[in-house]
Amino acid sequence: MRVTGLGHASAYIQTAAGSVLCDPWVSPAYFGSWFPFPDNSELDWARFGRADYLYVSHLHRDHYDSEHLKRWISTDATVLLPEYPTDELYDALHDVGFRHFVRTVSGEVTELDGLRVMIQALTSPTDGPIGDSSLWLSDGNAILLNQNDARPTELSAFAELGHVDAHLLQYSGAIWYPMVYDLPEKAKRVFGEQKRARQLDRTLRYIDDLKASWVFPIAGPPCFLDPQLWHLNDIFDDPGNIFPDQRVFADFMVERGYDNCRVLIPGSEADLSQPDCPVRHPIPEPDVARIFSHKAEYLREYQQRKLPALLEQKASWAQPDLDVLAELTPWLEQILSESERIADGVGGPVRFLATDPERGDVDFVIDFPTRQVRPYNAESCRYSFTTERALLEYIVSIGEIDWVNSLFLSCRFSAKRVGPYNEFVYTFFKCLSEERINYAEGWFAEQSVDDEDITLDNWVMQRRCPHLKADLSKFGNIDAGVLTCQMHGWKWDLESGRCLTSKGPEIRSQPLAEGGRSAV
Repeated sequence: MRVTGLGHASAYIQTAAGSVLCDPWVSPAYFGSWFPFPDNSELDWARFGRADYLYVSHLHRDHYDSEHLKRWISTDATVLLPEYPTDELYDALHDVGFRHFVRTVSGEVTELDGLRVMIQALTSPTDGPIGDSSLWLSDGNAILLNQNDARPTELSAFAELGHVDAHLLQYSGAIWYPMVYDLPEKAKRVFGEQKRARQLDRTLRYIDDLKASWVFPIAGPPCFLDPQLWHLNDIFDDPGNIFPDQRVFADFMVERGYDNCRVLIPGSEADLSQPDCPVRHPIPEPDVARIFSHKAEYLREYQQRKLPALLEQKASWAQPDLDVLAELTPWLEQILSESERIADGVGGPVRFLATDPERGDVDFVIDFPTRQVRPYNAESCRYSFTTERALLEYIVSIGEIDWVNSLFLSCRFSAKRVGPYNEFVYTFFKCLSEERINYAEGWFAEQSVDDEDITLDNWVMQRRCPHLKADLSKFGNIDAGVLTCQMHGWKWDLESGRCLTSKGPEIRSQPLAEGGRSAV
């Protein structure tokens, strides 16, 4: 088995039973904010586009690139389809032109003419755009797990199928926090350092859990070539930057005693059949090293190549003839009318301000308690967002049902909040269609109480995290009576059970008395 890195989460896997192309992404994503790092636009995509199988893990636009699929990927490929609760991924790929689908069953192995595959689908409303997934495959000679940026609670389902030779997984940030928040710079740096440390630690936990022979850091980081977003690149020796690159992570692993990390740039080929898994790069080793050691210089050259097309794209966003509020009001109020748990979870008005110094601002409130959309009238709002009017006009003009997978991931906005993070706010903006809002409402309604207990640092508590069911025996950490789940960084006060991170579910916990029994 051979693995060719194609940039970001994309990989071309050659097996004894056919080739698999994973998550091909080249086109700038999220309003031209994200670019693959390093540049992968000059690869021989005609060759990789002739793969036998296509796997698109989920609909995030740094994984699903419809423009690139239409141009380069043969529709003769058989699509390995995750088992999601909605048909959005199937519909999107069908619209591109694909007709051959294998509908996998989550967690079950599928036999495909000598190739064994298993896709584990995550289906929480907070997983990707209503879903994320990981691909396990075996050709009888080697086993590979492409976890991409999915965050399963554990990897035991994959480990039970045999020793994994290659583990591909995310290690870098893929979010807007904390950069967009209206916070003092010192606080933003502290939160960034915490976020960076947490995501690196989480990746090591997955690596330790699976114990694969070789680890390939993928699915990040993006790079930011728009001058407005240049500061987001990890080129300023900022320990609070959440976008460390492949070389940073490889060095991080070496510092902690790991020697099995293999770094791929676009076009690098790793041979799993060889004892030391050699990597052959498409350019000389000194040039590979320069990408990372002279990263700012590399990005400036990359920027010069891509900036003209980006500026042309930006000029198309404004829709001056669109009455934004008139279009938004019936649309959002219909979604609000079908929202119960999410609206109650938000619990108040959310302000949205779209600015334009020449044409004027669009300033409105989404009032979740009354299920209304109305112009902002100086009322108090715990949550507020500010962006450019042209961006709001564009997502309204195309009927964008997922503002997380467009506006928010672009980092082209700022946010304010009073109090803790509220996951219901962002879930709502991810579910601006009847199908999505009803699925999310049903998912929240079906969450049951966890009745399995563990003992951790003199506390007895439920085993599964109340947030997204991570195993707290692996991901839990207690300091001064506060539990932190390292999966997503959520915190609970164990004395009261109260969630400290968000308006979220409480945890069931009690102190362990002397003699090993619970104190209650």
